[in-house]
Amino acid sequence: MGFVDAQDLVDRTDLLRDALGVDAPLSPADWARVLLATEIVFVSDLAGTGVEWPSTTGLADEPTIRMLRSVQRKLGRTVRPYYGKTPSA
Repeated sequence: MGFVDAQDLVDRTDLLRDALGVDAPLSPADWARVLLATEIVFVSDLAGTGVEWPSTTGLADEPTIRMLRSVQRKLGRTVRPYYGKTPSA
């Protein structure tokens, strides 16, 4: 996902979440990190909430995937340079 290690993931996740909360600008690499982390948390049973998504969030799969697809389309041009690569600053 482009984090140095697990602690960097935790530390930067807080910073990225706060930046999103106040509409602060993010670098393209940070947008790629946010999108990839969101995809993993939503879809992955191995590293995220996966099939338990509705139970853990109260959100149904179908509207959530529609929202995720919308975000993917909106960020497509921004994150395209990172397709198949590790986002790095």
